[in-house]
Amino acid sequence: MKKTLVVALLISLTGCATWSTSTVDGATTHPHQAVVPQTNASEILITESDIENRKYERLGDLTVTVNKTTVFHADPTKEMVNDKLKAEAAKLGANAVIHVTYGNTGVSFFSWGSLEGKGRAIRFIE
Repeated sequence: MKKTLVVALLISLTGCATWSTSTVDGATTHPHQAVVPQTNASEILITESDIENRKYERLGDLTVTVNKTTVFHADPTKEMVNDKLKAEAAKLGANAVIHVTYGNTGVSFFSWGSLEGKGRAIRFIE
């Protein structure tokens, strides 16, 4: 019985350190627009402010949450949230995520710690 408990505990601790969720609200799609290819996530700009020196179109509002798997893993960071925001924005063909805000790190019923991020995915109009 003890061996089974120890093995179960070790297996649960060796899994992924984090897991995440995401949603896209208000994504714009126009029937006359060509399908926009995904962009490279590493090239997407993340900013907590607006971009006023370039014209852009809104693609959708993003909400992501990064959670840690166990109490023994490190707390989620803004960098982890930014990476998830970039990944979701890339799927929409975005160049940037603006008006980014971060929630508080907290413990929930399903997670030992989480950090939420929200922002608006945009594509520059050339």
